[in-house]
Amino acid sequence: MERRKLRDLEVSPIGMGCMGFSHGYGKVPERTYSMEAIHKAFAFGCTFFDTAESYGTEMFYPGHNEELVGEAIRPFRKDVVLATKLHLNVEEVSKGYNLYDIMLRHLKASMKRLNTDYIDLYYLHRVNELVPVEDIAEVMGRFIKEGFVRGWGLSQVSVETLDRANTVTPVSAVQSIYSMVERALEKDIFPYCLEHNIGVVPFSPIASGFLSGKVTAETKFEGDDVRKFVPQLAEENLKANQPIIDVLSRFSEEKQAANAQISLAWMLHKYPNAVPIPGSKNQERILENLGSWNVQLSGDEFQTLETALNQCKVYGHRGYVESEQASFSANWRENK
Repeated sequence: MERRKLRDLEVSPIGMGCMGFSHGYGKVPERTYSMEAIHKAFAFGCTFFDTAESYGTEMFYPGHNEELVGEAIRPFRKDVVLATKLHLNVEEVSKGYNLYDIMLRHLKASMKRLNTDYIDLYYLHRVNELVPVEDIAEVMGRFIKEGFVRGWGLSQVSVETLDRANTVTPVSAVQSIYSMVERALEKDIFPYCLEHNIGVVPFSPIASGFLSGKVTAETKFEGDDVRKFVPQLAEENLKANQPIIDVLSRFSEEKQAANAQISLAWMLHKYPNAVPIPGSKNQERILENLGSWNVQLSGDEFQTLETALNQCKVYGHRGYVESEQASFSANWRENK
């Protein structure tokens, strides 16, 4: 397994999205199961764990996921890269705000829940339309100088916004939706990030399970399961996108690997700065996904796969530019 870089942060080629242990995918596992899943992932070789201050529900309060992750990684905190995210509420920045003080309050609260005195990678979860991203970048730069944060990032932003931020304080990573069926990042985000030494951290890299081939029109999503709102999982799009699953199935049979592993291996082969963070809450799936870094595609195999995918029309898109106001007021809330 070769390590990858998010600017100066060295991580395993695939990380672990931890949101599902608190909300977003229906019934959450028992706490002991979730802790064990994180421990197994680390033992397998995963050194990159992703959470956010807002991950939780009315049952599992916001901050629940940070507390769980912080407790789980405590035995090996110094051996992993820990990422969390800042959510700026509209109310707290509406009048005469001191941005540094507001952000520091969020940061310290996250560090307390995570039981750590520094954050390796601190994202702005979504751009707040009331706050210039340049101001965010300036505060993040102060946090880095003060030793609270090692690197910072943005999520679901345009390349224009990324450039404005990166000019003020170099960005370590951009976390956005990307998969075989959500490829808009290829147009400008990936080229910009490759040029400027920025990592790209795709969430939903298996398209919320669609690319595994195990989600069908008969699959039922219950409770707070965000997959109810995923475009590719609408019944008509599941059927229309079946040719993509057929392509994956052919390759997985030839390579004796799971569909999901082929989709992740494709991503790793295509971009050396990509570090996907699949977010399963199932231990078996978590280890299967991490094992994708052992699935090697030759140059010819990759090109054959890429050609086949390019011939498939994709039905249903989410897109990768979302503001805090739009993202948290829609049914998409925390669709990661």
